[in-house]
Amino acid sequence: MKKSLLAVAAIGAFASAAQAQSSVTVYGIMDVGFQGVTTRVGSAKTNKTSFSGEGAETTSRLGFKGTEDMGGGTSAFFTAEFALAPTNSALSGDANTGLANRQTFVGLKKNGVGSAAIGTQYTPVHLAVGRTDPGQTNNMLGNVIYATNSSQGNGQTTQAYTVRYNNALTLQTERMAGFQLYGIYNNNNSNANNPATTQTVTNNEALGLGINYVWQKLNVDLAMNSSKQTTITGTTQTAASIAPLSATIGTIANVLGTSIGILSNYAGATYDFGILKAYAQYINTKYTSNLDSNSYISRSAQQIGVRSFVTPTIEAWASVGNGRYQGPNAVTISAATTTSADFTGYQLGTNYLLSKRTNLYAIFGSTQSSTNGSIAAEGGSSYGVGVRHTF
Repeated sequence: MKKSLLAVAAIGAFASAAQAQSSVTVYGIMDVGFQGVTTRVGSAKTNKTSFSGEGAETTSRLGFKGTEDMGGGTSAFFTAEFALAPTNSALSGDANTGLANRQTFVGLKKNGVGSAAIGTQYTPVHLAVGRTDPGQTNNMLGNVIYATNSSQGNGQTTQAYTVRYNNALTLQTERMAGFQLYGIYNNNNSNANNPATTQTVTNNEALGLGINYVWQKLNVDLAMNSSKQTTITGTTQTAASIAPLSATIGTIANVLGTSIGILSNYAGATYDFGILKAYAQYINTKYTSNLDSNSYISRSAQQIGVRSFVTPTIEAWASVGNGRYQGPNAVTISAATTTSADFTGYQLGTNYLLSKRTNLYAIFGSTQSSTNGSIAAEGGSSYGVGVRHTF
């Protein structure tokens, strides 16, 4: 009887130890507030104010992440994170028909070597921007590096780089002498054969590389994303569904077709002076027709900023930047032969910390672009006030 009890106790101890080696964490952000947006294209002006579930400071989200210690310095891990819209009765918005996948992946890690993961994951450029952006990639106008999306109702089409790749393999090294390397690769090929005379082939490939260096109070990031999007029906290039990016707000027709190569190069750095942290960023993104390398549209921008705690509970930041949208005469938009425009932007923001996890915020941003032969002068400004809670 005693031996049986000892055996049961031993089994229970081993089971408890095994369970203790694994952990799952539920986390998220809820950001709700009030926003106002004013946009101008030529003489036309649009105003919009609304309570929005996709917050001005941070997109609301719900996530799960976990690790399992498999012994010998090896562990497994996963992350599943989804966007939320707290003020929308359709959970995450009618357009998403439910939860919108932000990142979902599973991987293995070896201490002293690094990690590998497969799934929907952030690109090297987005990871680098996240470490070096004074506005911490918020959703308001005025940031010329991380340009906001159109979900805020402002019609802006200036996303400067690809945020994530689906079906991607990533490799990340351990930090050595201050350096850490990150790589991503995606190869999503499909070939649909059918009895019909038309054969549809889609071919999407992407890769990226990033290097992060940290030395005392200095952080430096270099990163690149490269992708190729091809959609072929028979031997004819079909009309594209996505448009290359304009300087700031308006919509520029996509004249490059669906066979497009996208290359983004990014450099950013921060230095913590104690009383404030300084930021510097540069990005260049080029859309090129895979059928004609002389047909391209590019967008480059540079930005500087600062972020600091004014008091132990009040944090503030500011950024200012400019850039240029450009394409050669080989690209014809409407009847124009000139496709270049200059743009500027600035942003101011502040947080009032009620606790470690809850803060009030206020953000204002503005952006302007020059006119040219193909687009009218454009501009926009937005403000947002709200409350954010992290858990």
